[in-house]
Amino acid sequence: MKKILITGGAGFIGSHVVRLFVNKYPDYKIFNLDKLTYAGNLENLKDIESKSNYKFVKGDITDAHFINNLFQEEKFDSVIHLAAESHVDRSISNPLEFVQTNVIGTVNLLNAAKEIWMGNIGLPTSDIRPHLFYHVSTDEVYGSLGDEGLFTEETSYDPHSPYSASKAASDHFVRAYFDTYNLPVVISNCSNNYGPNHFPEKLIPLCIHNIKNNKPLPIYGKGENVRDWLFVEDHANAIDVIFHNAKLGSTYNIGGHNEWTNIDVIRLLCKIMDKKLGRAEGENEKLITFVKDRAGHDLRYAIDSTKLQNELGWKPSLQFEEGLAKTVDWYLANEEWLTQVTSGNYQKYYEQQYVAR
Repeated sequence: MKKILITGGAGFIGSHVVRLFVNKYPDYKIFNLDKLTYAGNLENLKDIESKSNYKFVKGDITDAHFINNLFQEEKFDSVIHLAAESHVDRSISNPLEFVQTNVIGTVNLLNAAKEIWMGNIGLPTSDIRPHLFYHVSTDEVYGSLGDEGLFTEETSYDPHSPYSASKAASDHFVRAYFDTYNLPVVISNCSNNYGPNHFPEKLIPLCIHNIKNNKPLPIYGKGENVRDWLFVEDHANAIDVIFHNAKLGSTYNIGGHNEWTNIDVIRLLCKIMDKKLGRAEGENEKLITFVKDRAGHDLRYAIDSTKLQNELGWKPSLQFEEGLAKTVDWYLANEEWLTQVTSGNYQKYYEQQYVAR
């Protein structure tokens, strides 16, 4: 049975990847490694926790001793690395935490994989194709675009926040291990994700929660920043395609071809929730509140995923309006989940429900 370690598998994107692989590949043993910080929630995977090809492991990728022992014990065939601190605002207030998790944690995983798969001697890439270290990254490493143009796989890195700088550094380490040790790696850089199970510190889930509770909708600056939005299940499917088909050492950009300004996203969200909640048209837009812009706030991100589409045949399945309505439906149908993660009691809740098991 092929053993695959998925790091950060209790988080937003990671939980969708874990679910997809557990259900789609019953002949794979999927190990979900997660520290269970504020954004990790095993409730996200309650529907698959009893599957015979799934195992949860609680642990911290910054603990090199723990990681090395885990790799020695389980002898993983491949790694899909999603574990990361990801919120830009948090990186501005505590950059060192992002360096520890996103950079040191990634290097710990690379070292453990190298030791298990290759020992201390580099082997020809063709001899180690059964293994893969798949590093999942972000389009924020490319910096900011003007009114025109798209990020491609050839775009120079130009990170502007501690978060994006830490992800850029981790990308460079992954490539360095390919070049130096012939470690079999692949990298993907994805645009903004949205969908079910997203922790409500990010724009869309935060505003869904606030609209439901008639709270202000905080929008940075004038809301003119542009992002390319991708439904999280489409991202999980892209990861599946890349994992199984990508050329070693390659990079793929994953985007939704869905450019929206932040203010237009929230206006659309308000209209959808006017109908869902039975409120008068325009009622929710009154909650929009403009706040001081974020330091170093990139103006525009837009991904060119032509390479991924042409080489591997992947493309997004949902238009933004459809995906956003589907996301709203999920949050409205899962009030208990939302209450738990916004109550401030989530860490105690996780420990009571899972850590003691």
